[in-house]
Amino acid sequence: MSLAEDSPVHSSSSDDFASFLEAELDGTSNPSSDSEEVTEEEENVDGGLDLERVKRRKVELSQGTENPKSFSSQGEPSQILGSSLKEDICPHPADIAGMCVKCGQKRDDVSGVAFGYIHKNFRINPDEIARIRNIDLQKLLRHKKLYLVLDLDHTLLNSARLSDITVEEGYLNGRSDALPDTLKTSLFRLNWMQMMTKLRPFVHTFLKEASNLFEMYIYTMGERPYALEMAKLLDPGDIYFNSKIIAQGDSTQRHQKGLDVVLGQESAVLILDDTEVVWAKHKENLILMERYHFFASSCKNFGFNCKSLSELKTDESETDGALLTVLKILQRVHSLFFDEERKDKLEDRDVRQVLKTVRKEILKDCKIAFTRVLPTNFPAENHQLWKMAEQMGATCSINVDPSVTHVVSVDAGTKISRWAVRKKKFLVHPKWIEASNYMWRRQPEENFPVSQAKNK
Repeated sequence: MSLAEDSPVHSSSSDDFASFLEAELDGTSNPSSDSEEVTEEEENVDGGLDLERVKRRKVELSQGTENPKSFSSQGEPSQILGSSLKEDICPHPADIAGMCVKCGQKRDDVSGVAFGYIHKNFRINPDEIARIRNIDLQKLLRHKKLYLVLDLDHTLLNSARLSDITVEEGYLNGRSDALPDTLKTSLFRLNWMQMMTKLRPFVHTFLKEASNLFEMYIYTMGERPYALEMAKLLDPGDIYFNSKIIAQGDSTQRHQKGLDVVLGQESAVLILDDTEVVWAKHKENLILMERYHFFASSCKNFGFNCKSLSELKTDESETDGALLTVLKILQRVHSLFFDEERKDKLEDRDVRQVLKTVRKEILKDCKIAFTRVLPTNFPAENHQLWKMAEQMGATCSINVDPSVTHVVSVDAGTKISRWAVRKKKFLVHPKWIEASNYMWRRQPEENFPVSQAKNK
């Protein structure tokens, strides 16, 4: 049995990840093992985890210990037997369907984390996970790479059921050669899934550039067949993700995504997703994406009462869209992480701290006062907008003074709003903070005007 051969995403280039695991799992052998065992270990790395061979080896060892006389020329039988048994104790680093991948023993007390996306019924014990993560991190750092976990829907693409395509979107059902040029290579009709998928503008360039800096995973709340099909559209050459495609059924907690099923150190992982709540335990690793709503059904599902990009026959900009923006952020974080002028060791660095540093540059030197935005009888510092602004480097206040640079309001008629106009401070709508957060750069204040509330 080989992880590579039986991987859910087996192809000539998708074996790399599974083969790496085979080599590392085999690496749990006692370094003092005899030459025959070392040879077998090397065979495991090259040829896969052959459990039948492992079991045969186990039988040979047990038969050898049944006849103590065979050790008479080497020393006392009891001493040799004890030494052999000690050397042959298996740490059971991982199991497939309850069978240890190292020694072939059938086990009833199987524990550890399931990695079904690598192999069906495959579990790795916690100690082995930590060891593999440590080794893989060292390898990546030598190549100046980090980890990047990518969401699918509304982040890299947008999908809709064929039955949800509106009349105004009917032109999407036409022949491909009749579609606008921008759609000919980015719109896919998947009849067997009764679905249509639109790739986000700039996605192929994004993946190509990001792959130079990161080892990439896909992690979606969608089902595995859907995830695999989307991976084919995004990575037709199977060069970016290999078997690192995590779907809903691979999560260890319902309705949540977790880095426990990612074989990368948390201190070196960045996450790109449009939904924050699913990453409850890993918000510090998250770069929140502006959602991509190409289809009308997508807008409707999120409560937007407006025409979709497809209905307007337009799309995000390739040269100023969300993926280009976030690529620049990833490049900036990567550059700071591997900054050669830093005095600390590479393995001691934490990408989460680097991400905080980059985020704090967005609204640096801004002091924000709020009026008619925060609810009364509620701690201002606990409000989402307040915390968001502080994370971007701003100083927040509910009072005004000459040092205030921005007043955030939903009513231009309030006393503080009028003060802002009179003192020539920026008066902006709360969406200015949200947009700056999504776009990872301070947005033009004039694009977020505040109107005066109508009298009731």
